[in-house]
Amino acid sequence: MVNDEILYIRRRLKKKMDEDRFEHTIGVAYTSVCLAMRYGEDLHKAELAGLLHDCAKCIPDDIKLDKCKRNNIPITKAQEQSPSLLHAKLGAFIAADHYRIKDQDILNAIENHTTGRPAMSLLEKIVFVADYIEPRRNKASNLSKLRQMAFIDIDRTVYEIMDQTLRYLKSKKVPIDSLTKKSCDYYRALCGEKDVENETERN
Repeated sequence: MVNDEILYIRRRLKKKMDEDRFEHTIGVAYTSVCLAMRYGEDLHKAELAGLLHDCAKCIPDDIKLDKCKRNNIPITKAQEQSPSLLHAKLGAFIAADHYRIKDQDILNAIENHTTGRPAMSLLEKIVFVADYIEPRRNKASNLSKLRQMAFIDIDRTVYEIMDQTLRYLKSKKVPIDSLTKKSCDYYRALCGEKDVENETERN
C-alpha cells in the first residue's frame, strides 16, 4: 500500500509538472524501486528519490539561477552557461526545504542523478541509472542492452551511461560539467576499461 508521504508528494508534483515530466518521474520512481529490489536497497528511499529527482526540472532557467544564488548553492561555469544543469542541485535543496526530506542519501541521489559522482552510494547509482533507462525513455542508443545490464552489473551500467552521455555532449559541443568527466573516469577505472577516446587523441 502506498503510504501517505508518497501520495502527498505525487499529488504536489502532478500539479507542478507538465504531463510528460510527471510520467517520466513516475517511471523513474518505479524503476528505482525495481532496482532497489534487485540490489537490496530500501524500497521507500528509492521511491522517494525517484519521485523527487526532477522536482526542480520545470522551473524556468533564469529562476533556477536566481534560486541557487539566493540559497548559496554553488554554481559551476558549465551550469551558469547551461542553467538547466542546475535542476539536480536545486532539486536536492527543494526536496529538503519543501518536502522535508532529511535523509542525506536521498538528497545526494537527487543532487547527483545527472552528473553522477565518484564512489556513489547504491541509492545514488540506482536513481542515476533509473533516470536513463525508465520505460518511457526511447531516444538514447543501446537502451535494450543497458536495461538488461542494469539488473546484472550496476557499476558497469553507470559507466556505460556516463561514457555514452559524454560522447553525446561532445558531439553537440555543449557545456559539460567537470563532475561528469571525473565520474566517468572513476567508473571507467572501476570497471577496468581503457579510455579509448583519449588514447586515440594522444596517438
